[in-house]
Amino acid sequence: MDNNGKKYLPIGTVVMLKGGTKRVMITGFCPIPENEKDKIWDYSGCMYPEGFLSSKQTCLFNHDQIEHIYHMGLIDEEEKNFKEKLNQISDAIEKAKKQAN
Repeated sequence: MDNNGKKYLPIGTVVMLKGGTKRVMITGFCPIPENEKDKIWDYSGCMYPEGFLSSKQTCLFNHDQIEHIYHMGLIDEEEKNFKEKLNQISDAIEKAKKQAN
């Protein structure tokens, strides 16, 4: 799924994941699962339209798992500035991982 060269979609974006049957709304970025401290996912999300019901129903997924975008979340100056910083941090983490291997 192309996003003009940027990996992260805005909070509130509603997507369908590859092989999915239920839409997901993006609620956060770079979650680290409790049982996999060395794994960083691109997004956390909740089922749409139900929303967040419990932490046991939170979805963790990567950008390349997105098949279709149904609705794009709010993009304003604050979001653009945040995404610029998020992409810089994400790039630095990926670079460090490659150097460690």
